[in-house]
Amino acid sequence: MKIAVVAPVYNESETVPVLYERLAQVLPGLAEEWELILVNDGSRDETWQTVRELHERDGRVKGLSLARNFGQQAALAAGLGQAERRLGSPDDLVVVMDADLQDPPELIPELVAELGKGYDVAYAVKRSRREPLARGTVLNLFHELQTRLVQPPMPRGAGTFCAMRRKVVTAINEMPERSRYMPGLRAYAGFRQTGVAFDRPERYAGAPKQTFGKLLRMGLDAIFAYSFVPARLASLLGLLTALVALVFSAWVLYQKLISGQAILGWASTMISILFLGAVQLICLGILGEYVARIYEEVRARPVYVVAESVGLEDEDDHSGGQ
Repeated sequence: MKIAVVAPVYNESETVPVLYERLAQVLPGLAEEWELILVNDGSRDETWQTVRELHERDGRVKGLSLARNFGQQAALAAGLGQAERRLGSPDDLVVVMDADLQDPPELIPELVAELGKGYDVAYAVKRSRREPLARGTVLNLFHELQTRLVQPPMPRGAGTFCAMRRKVVTAINEMPERSRYMPGLRAYAGFRQTGVAFDRPERYAGAPKQTFGKLLRMGLDAIFAYSFVPARLASLLGLLTALVALVFSAWVLYQKLISGQAILGWASTMISILFLGAVQLICLGILGEYVARIYEEVRARPVYVVAESVGLEDEDDHSGGQ
């Protein structure tokens, strides 16, 4: 059996050597062969040079450097594509994890042990996480919305950290969408899945690389790519607005024709206009999110572009996506 570990890296020059050392202590006891595929997602520091040095030191470390920062999900797609090509047996496994050591390598034996029980996917579930209050609040809100809105259901607290059999990786790689979200693709693929709870530690070094903007985009992808609920809510909002307008109109007519009291002033008119305008803009925004994703799919641009690689030259692929 062989294990390929896929980890996107972005400005992680301090963390990558520690990740390698900890994996080198864990993986030999789990598989006859193993390798680490580090996908450099357009880092601006010495991360790529660090990856090259690790490869020279240990040939089991492979590196793929993208032409720019395409985002974590695109980097995962690049790494999974390489991992599938390099695994030959159905018994081979792929582990996907973050490189910041918030996904502890020491949890991998537990994930692999679950696969030994007949499961095809074992994902890590965050029992607790050490995050700043604002960031933690936003993440908790996102997971709450994700749990309630998306189909197929995604386990609350489950991120990208997981171990999968090769057939699951093949199924995920065959999904052609550009707006990718790993937990969603994994859930859609199906197969037998189980979770392993863990307490997520703090970052080993540096600040979080996922900015609020990146987290927001990933959250929108997770919701709009796997749920039609927002579009249905827009329709429901339109119906409720029409009902409110109907009731308000009946009240105005009653005041004018029955009570004989005309409604003076322009406040009610302005409130109605602003209310209806806000509802229309909200509905247009929801539709726009879906249209933007349709446009992205129609353009059919590659998910990522590879600039160079180390240890993967025999199977180099300069673009990704179908």
